[in-house]
Amino acid sequence: MGVDVTASRWAGRWGPALVGLLFLAAACGADTSAPVAVGDDIIVGAAISLSGSLSQEGQLTRQGYEMWASWVNGRGGVLVGGVRHRVQLVTEDDRSRPDLAASLAAGLMKDGGVQFLLGPYGSDTTAAVAAVAEQARVPLVEGTGAAQSIFSHGYRYTFGVMSLTDRYFEGVLKMAAGLAPRPKTIALLSADDSFSQEVADSVRARAPADGLQVLLSLQYPAGATDVTALVARAAAAKPDILINSGHLGEAVAIHRAARALTLDARIFAYSVGPSTSAFIADLGPDADYVLTGAQWTPQVSYRRQMYLSTPDYIAAYRSMFRTLDEPPYLTAQGTAAGLALQRALENAGSLDRQAVRDALASLDVWTFYGELRFDGRGANVYKPMVVQQIQSSRHHTVFPPDVADAQVAYPTPPWSARS
Repeated sequence: MGVDVTASRWAGRWGPALVGLLFLAAACGADTSAPVAVGDDIIVGAAISLSGSLSQEGQLTRQGYEMWASWVNGRGGVLVGGVRHRVQLVTEDDRSRPDLAASLAAGLMKDGGVQFLLGPYGSDTTAAVAAVAEQARVPLVEGTGAAQSIFSHGYRYTFGVMSLTDRYFEGVLKMAAGLAPRPKTIALLSADDSFSQEVADSVRARAPADGLQVLLSLQYPAGATDVTALVARAAAAKPDILINSGHLGEAVAIHRAARALTLDARIFAYSVGPSTSAFIADLGPDADYVLTGAQWTPQVSYRRQMYLSTPDYIAAYRSMFRTLDEPPYLTAQGTAAGLALQRALENAGSLDRQAVRDALASLDVWTFYGELRFDGRGANVYKPMVVQQIQSSRHHTVFPPDVADAQVAYPTPPWSARS
């Protein structure tokens, strides 16, 4: 059944990384002296996009789950009512299809022995899985389904750790209003999935208050890569700001078309994609100056009550995945979803699903990712977002000023002036 990530497999594949994580766990106060009872594994499942149009984002999200499972197992497991339970993480590839994600989630619970669910990647797939989780009364903790619509059905078993769609461009627009020369106009492109449409709606609603006018708003099929005609219409409008509300593949395609068509905006801002190393790898120096709203960046530091500090998280990520890259927020929010489930299990003192659901509803804990706390809908409205920019092929936090590690590079030079 799919991918079964157990402690023994991790020991063989990630031996050096686990040693480092055990050291970090000890530094974070793990008690290795007091013997406790050991119970059965807690089986946690996720249908997630490992292929299809959202595969890169899905794989980054799974990395976050893997980091959490490896860390908690390195400490001996989750302590529930005085008994330690190791985590067995089971994932299935939903191929970026909401219908398949729902079917896989149902199968994981019915036939795979899965007791609790972590989310898939994306709002449409999360919405599909949330309906299944609600029917089965199985807690679902997710970190990538940011659409408000997911939390409008009165579901009691779905909890999202991330900020919602109305926050994605809040910082970008607020920052833009204070720049000189001040940008005035926006061309808005958006995919036709629920997340992208809600983000686009928030831009249209927020722009006038920031002194910005949306000149045109165009929609395209989610996953589209042939966007030349779309970007040509945007270029003809000569906007000060080009905004795309979509995902990684679409953002790369739109930015390539913007260069090819010499669309010289002062600001290029895309909702999902620029925070990943893949965006930079695909575009090279052309990725410079691009802005994005980010759920988390390595420059943001929160007071924490559990898990690793931000520097330790970065070090653990690099060790586990053998990379020099910093973890993107998609990975961080996957880890945060696991941490929320873990603390709810600890607080419930039971593996009873209703008790864990109730513990999630009352959860309030600070981690490296920020505050994990849910309103009556199961949404996390307590965590802000920040603005990230690519400068010289590196990610920097540029807004708000109190967490920025660099000043925003503005305006974007015309394409003719770039190598």
